[in-house]
Amino acid sequence: MTADKPLRADARRNRDALLAKARELFDQGCFDLRFDDFAKLAGVGTGTLYRHFPTREALAEAVYREEVAAMCDRARELQDTLPADEALAAFLRGFVSHLDAHRGLADTLAALMTTRTEALTEGGQALSQAITGLLDAARKAGTVRDDVGVGAVMMALQGICAAYNHPGSANDADGVITLVLDGLSLKGADSRR
Repeated sequence: MTADKPLRADARRNRDALLAKARELFDQGCFDLRFDDFAKLAGVGTGTLYRHFPTREALAEAVYREEVAAMCDRARELQDTLPADEALAAFLRGFVSHLDAHRGLADTLAALMTTRTEALTEGGQALSQAITGLLDAARKAGTVRDDVGVGAVMMALQGICAAYNHPGSANDADGVITLVLDGLSLKGADSRR
């Protein structure tokens, strides 16, 4: 399958079915399944699976790319519908909520994507751009500091992802987001300087 050639409607449905089933199974932590079983559980043929995703890692990469694209779409949607500071806060808190609701998916993708550095790099860049857009809008609105960059926010999110496997992770992660938002806010920036 080439990236330039659009998929036929039936091929698109089959690919989407494979991705939906893989996302569901990965979310449940089912990464030790025989690879051919993904096809059976998605209701498609094994040849269809291998045509779209020749390896388990390729399937995980496609799921990861869709997850990142959905998060970036969510950032744009929030930016279009909420005041800038609320959009930033909603995105960051939504990131943590998504991580909490889909911990199995995050763990599975992390385990399967260890060698997919290009996909991870591209995903990080896409999220960074989405957050940059939210930060820029909030700066223009005069609600966040202009001396803290997207790198600090990304580092906080990466730290949350890396440290999420303990009891109370959701509350702790929300606390980190509160610290990030308080640190970005202009409402007290003068007292911190």
